[in-house]
Amino acid sequence: MNALLFTLIAGLFTLIGVLIVKIVKNNDKFVDFSINMALGVIGALIVIELLPEAFELLQESYRTFITIVMIIGFSVLGFLIVMALENFIPNHGEGHDKELFHLGLVSSIAIIFHNIIEGMAIYATTIGSFSTGMLMSIGVGLHNIPMGMVVMSSLDKARTNLLKTSTIIATISLSTFVGGLIMYFNNGILNNDTLLGIILSITQGMLVYIVIFELWSHIHCCNHQKTNILGIILGILIFIISHLL
Repeated sequence: MNALLFTLIAGLFTLIGVLIVKIVKNNDKFVDFSINMALGVIGALIVIELLPEAFELLQESYRTFITIVMIIGFSVLGFLIVMALENFIPNHGEGHDKELFHLGLVSSIAIIFHNIIEGMAIYATTIGSFSTGMLMSIGVGLHNIPMGMVVMSSLDKARTNLLKTSTIIATISLSTFVGGLIMYFNNGILNNDTLLGIILSITQGMLVYIVIFELWSHIHCCNHQKTNILGIILGILIFIISHLL
């Protein structure tokens, strides 16, 4: 039960990011800053965590060349999945509010996939070591804070109604716990390195799409260059610190 509790706690850290945004509501500079910071966090997440971990998992069963091909192939698949989802999400061209809602929704989809994997990892780690699992849940929780900020910032600025906002935030917050439940009912997944590596690669591709076409395109329109750079650097530092815990 401790393992499931840790997955729940890690996911609920997302709400801290939501509260931060609500406290400074209507501050456009802060909203833009949080989006910059999220770009730093997600970029660091891809390079420092997802890519090396997917490579390590797949290399357990395949040669280096095949591993690289699989990572690229499934990352492209994740990229294309998000691109396909564009057809079911409000179009960018319908106004600034619609664009921000689009950003929040697309980001949420990829974050949910990512959080499910992290929940599985937290559960598996806690089963092996209580203290290590606790530290991992705190670390994951810390970099869930800016994730909550970017989603809430986008939805809040887009004037999304309360029901939609609550549904999206609740789904993100509980997705880590869902990953823990998957492990609880099917421990055999833990032993399938290939499956985990594939899922991580797909998630990586989804996040790459978000960084390039959602976050970067948004901050590119902002005129606060120094603030943009500071937010990205701070996001990277937050991730590195949480990753070291």
